[in-house]
Amino acid sequence: MAAAVSSVVRRVEELGDLAQAHIQQLSEAAGEDDHFLIRASAALEKLKLLCGEEKECSNPSNLLELYTQAILDMTYFEENKLVDEDFPEDSSSQKVKELISFLSEPEILVKENNTHPKHCNLLGDELLECLSWRRGALLYMYCHSLTKRREWLLRKSSLLKKYLLDGISYLLQMLNYRCPIQLNEGVSFQDLDTAKLLSAGIFSDIHLLAMMYSGEMCYWGSKYCADQQPENHEVDTSVSGAGCTTYKEPLDFREVGEKILKKYVSVCEGPLKEQEWNTTNAKQILNFFHHRCN
Repeated sequence: MAAAVSSVVRRVEELGDLAQAHIQQLSEAAGEDDHFLIRASAALEKLKLLCGEEKECSNPSNLLELYTQAILDMTYFEENKLVDEDFPEDSSSQKVKELISFLSEPEILVKENNTHPKHCNLLGDELLECLSWRRGALLYMYCHSLTKRREWLLRKSSLLKKYLLDGISYLLQMLNYRCPIQLNEGVSFQDLDTAKLLSAGIFSDIHLLAMMYSGEMCYWGSKYCADQQPENHEVDTSVSGAGCTTYKEPLDFREVGEKILKKYVSVCEGPLKEQEWNTTNAKQILNFFHHRCN
């Protein structure tokens, strides 16, 4: 077990050094101090100090959490730059791929060490959700930009389909980390609407946004990639809450989009009615799916 702990610590330290070097490059290129880069660098400096302690005494979970927070801040800075520049056509593909890679490292490390019971919860559900959300939201924003480029779509719709499938997969993964709260006599809630949301697996506004984003990406897939041969891209298409369902199946844009947007509209017009969430776009997409089906 001590060897396993030491292995995790060494790997996190290596990743932290790479991220710190990347942050240094970003800071020099920006020519000014940035809040997110400063915070990310500070987290990595703390990580370096903790890794310098006795490896066997280090807490892998704390180290990985520090690294993850730094990665979230660092990539947020870069994502904002891409959005401000409207995803430049000549460089965005590689940059998006690079950011997805950074945001995937913590999850990869968790999976690699799941064989050790002590490490199976290296990162909590909230951080894992955040990593999936950030990857899915990044691909959503990128695809939104791509759908405005008519000539690009004519040449590379197959690439758009890949981005959409990956993005939807990340967003559904984010929605499936935590199981819905089962309402029964042993669970009491003072607010019935909150109880309904939790029983539907809706734990935050981000969960609602993930539903709308994935539904919209399914719409783009149906609209721009319908003529392509279906791919065996398997994802967990459950939208009921965390990984309580483990089956996987090839993703059908219309079927998944309808399922998740109907739930989105139901929640927004039900327990969240007083919050005035906009359902106009969701209903327009559902109408598109209905006519496409018929």
